[in-house]
Amino acid sequence: MTEKEKENEKETKKPAEEQEHLEETLKEEKETERPFEKEEAKKETPKKAEKTEAGEEEKPTEEEEKAKPAKEKKAEEEEEIVEERIYTVPLGKALIMPPRRRTPRAMRMLRSFIIKHMKLEAKKPEEGEEEEEPPKLTISNEVNEKLWGRGIEKPPRKVRVRAAKDKDGNVTVYLAEGD
Repeated sequence: MTEKEKENEKETKKPAEEQEHLEETLKEEKETERPFEKEEAKKETPKKAEKTEAGEEEKPTEEEEKAKPAKEKKAEEEEEIVEERIYTVPLGKALIMPPRRRTPRAMRMLRSFIIKHMKLEAKKPEEGEEEEEPPKLTISNEVNEKLWGRGIEKPPRKVRVRAAKDKDGNVTVYLAEGD
């Protein structure tokens, strides 16, 4: 080894004393931080303990109540599914296209199949009615990855999907379970 390499090794290696000193200082820093955190935790726990000792049920704080409705809304959105169907979508005709256009065609075929079978066309407004936002079709990332999994030239010949329509008429397409 050259002299420079030896010097670098000496500089990178710390004596055991220095390492012990560093470890002690880190422990001291952690201990100084923790009592502060423990004090805050102690302040919060007696309130809950008092409620349970008195035999009353624990009531959530205002912050917990604000967070809870958001979770309930998500659960309600999932429950708002009006119609759910499982389809096997044939994509064999996508192979008629030139190789570099097959998977994009398979995506268009899937989209048109779902629009047709889930009756997703926008309603035409009559006189005096306002135009409503047309229902949306959302294809999940799983389905997209399934179609594009073997590249642009080799899409699958068929794919099983689960189409779920919500109360607004929007349709979301998921990969059927087991696929």
